[in-house]
Amino acid sequence: MTDILKTIGLDVGSKTIGVAVSDGLGWTAQGLTTIKWNEEDYETARLELEQIIKTHEIAKAVIGMPKNMNGTIGPRGEASLAFSQWIEEQFGIETVLWDERLTTMAAERVLLEADVSRKKRKKVIDKMAASMILQGYLDSKQ
Repeated sequence: MTDILKTIGLDVGSKTIGVAVSDGLGWTAQGLTTIKWNEEDYETARLELEQIIKTHEIAKAVIGMPKNMNGTIGPRGEASLAFSQWIEEQFGIETVLWDERLTTMAAERVLLEADVSRKKRKKVIDKMAASMILQGYLDSKQ
């Protein structure tokens, strides 16, 4: 095991979780995968998350915190908060909630500008949003 521990970025939706991982130096975020899950049953994401956390030697999770435009926290924000607590309890890693207000829209815009088809966008949008959440966090630490 190396002494360089990485950070995972998570864009948590009700049906999917976009996943990104930092490089060992904590400079860049790379989109990794999208986990299909059922928000009503966190266990549906446990195995894949556990594998990613072990394989990539994850020390911290940055979880997108969707706030309303006025800064208040609505139902999706509450769901992210509950999920972050579950991550800490289950995997024993620190979590950081990161304001993700415009990340999914920004990811969509980048993909549209790159002329990515609707079908392909649907497949990559969540991991790209996770990558943008994580990159925002990493940039703030530089």
